[in-house]
Amino acid sequence: MSARRYIYIVWIFLFFVACEEKIDINLNDADPRVVIEANLSDLQSTQRIRVSKTVAFNEPVNSLGVTNAHVLVVDSKGNQHGFQHEGDGNYVAMNFTPVPEQVYGLYVEVDGEQFLSSCYMPPTVAVDSTGIIEESIFGDSYYFATFKFNDPPDERNYYRYDVSVNNIGFRFSSVFQDKFNDGLYVTHQVSDLDTELKPGDIITVRRYCIDEKVFDYWNEYQSTNPGSAAPGNPTSNISNNALGYFSVASAQEFQMQIMDMNFDWDGLDDSMLR
Repeated sequence: MSARRYIYIVWIFLFFVACEEKIDINLNDADPRVVIEANLSDLQSTQRIRVSKTVAFNEPVNSLGVTNAHVLVVDSKGNQHGFQHEGDGNYVAMNFTPVPEQVYGLYVEVDGEQFLSSCYMPPTVAVDSTGIIEESIFGDSYYFATFKFNDPPDERNYYRYDVSVNNIGFRFSSVFQDKFNDGLYVTHQVSDLDTELKPGDIITVRRYCIDEKVFDYWNEYQSTNPGSAAPGNPTSNISNNALGYFSVASAQEFQMQIMDMNFDWDGLDDSMLR
C-alpha cells in the first residue's frame, strides 16, 4: 500500500471518528417548549385546544399539560371566544362553530410568554362519491377509502384526512393539494396503514379543507414521519418558537364498511355523512 493511500485512509477514519463525537447529544438538556394543538372545525359547536410543554427524552410521558394558560380565539368580525381549562392542559370553548371564509386569530399566553397565529377557514369542497378499494402493495393487501370530487378551478385547495377504525381514536392519515390537478375530477385514497384492515371493519374518515400553512405543517410531518407513530417537529404556524399548529377548517365526516368483496358506493349516502 502506498504511503499516500495509507494517509488517505487514516484521514477518512479520523474524520468519521470526529463526526461521531460531535453528534453525541444529551436529549435531557433541552429546554421545555410550549406545544399547542388546535384543530378547530365546523363539525361540532364545542372546540378544544391542548396546551402542553415538552419533557426530557427519558420521561414516562410525552408532554406535560399546562394548566394556567390564557387561550383566546378571535374571528375576523371581532368576536372573541375564550377557552376554559378542563384538565391536563385541555382547554374548551362551548357554543363556538367556526364559519368558513373568515380568518381566525389565536392568542395563547403561558407564564408571561405570548404565542400568536392566524388561519383562514376555506369553504367545503363537496364530495361526489365515496367507496372502498383493495390494492396490493409489495404482495400485501391494503384497503383504502376513496373520495371522488370536482376540484374547484383557479384556486389553491388543500385537504387533510384523519381516520378511525372501528370507532377507535382518530389518527392523521394524509394531506393532498391540487397543484397538479386544479379544476379536475379528483380521486383521493386514504387509509390507516398502521392498522391491518380486514372485511367487516368500519372506517370513519374526517375530511378537512385546510389553509396552506396547515397543509405545509402536515405535509412536512407526512414526509419526515412515513408510517411512524412518533411525530417529529414540523414547522409550526405559531409564533415564538412554539411547537404544534393552529387549524380552522371546514369538515365532513364519512363512515363506510369494508365488504367481503370489492364494493363501491355510486353517489353519496346521506346516512353515512354527518
